[in-house]
Amino acid sequence: MDIKADVGVFGGSGFYSFLNDVKEIAVETPYGPPSDKIALAEIGDKTVAFLPRHGKDHRLPPHMINYRANIYAMKKLGVTRILGPCASGSLQPHVKPGDFVICDQFVNRTWGRRDTFYDGPVTTHIGGAEPYCPELREIAVESTRAKGLPVHEKGTIVVIQGPRFSTKAESREFAGNGWEVINMTQYPEVVLAREMEICYANISLITDYDVGLEDNPEIEPVSHEAVLKVFNENIEHLKGLLFDIIRKIPRERKNCKCSEELKRARG
Repeated sequence: MDIKADVGVFGGSGFYSFLNDVKEIAVETPYGPPSDKIALAEIGDKTVAFLPRHGKDHRLPPHMINYRANIYAMKKLGVTRILGPCASGSLQPHVKPGDFVICDQFVNRTWGRRDTFYDGPVTTHIGGAEPYCPELREIAVESTRAKGLPVHEKGTIVVIQGPRFSTKAESREFAGNGWEVINMTQYPEVVLAREMEICYANISLITDYDVGLEDNPEIEPVSHEAVLKVFNENIEHLKGLLFDIIRKIPRERKNCKCSEELKRARG
């Protein structure tokens, strides 16, 4: 394509108006259409491509998102870094609504999602030990600290199938394993980005405590109203944080090996 972008952003629930003065484009992929048109805008010296995961009208539930098309569209635009902010639930009392978690690990509890670009004939085994880009994570942590926002510098996010939420028994299992965050869209988004050798970082905005924690007398039971309240109170913080991260991203990738993933994934 003649149109190019440097950084991609996937927006989640309630995050559809990230950029102003945008140019919208439709991108075709071999995997079908992405979730929506991609909005392009300039932030600092970079062109940013924004795509709402669920579509602008929130028509796509998490298990129906065409993750391969979304990632491929970013690759086709020349994107080398992707930021994946998302609204998430907390599994631990010390991770509070309004906190930000820069996740460093995930656990996949989804099924049936198309989660690879490489079905053959070349067998491709990407690494899974460190799924998130260390350079992008460091920039995200530093930027969140600099803005004085409550941040957890690492955390494990468990990705459930959706569209239903967890039972209390499931939530207690996740919490008992020591995992901090729960969400429905991080998988396979992050691994598909890695297969395309794109750096990826997750920024989880905690909107609520998951149901397994509600028996704790110090925690108020979650409600849809409370989730929206927390998200709306923090949406400007999240937007400002993303702008800051994007401005700080260096042109060259020097402190990660994301761009060399396929060299290590094939014999």
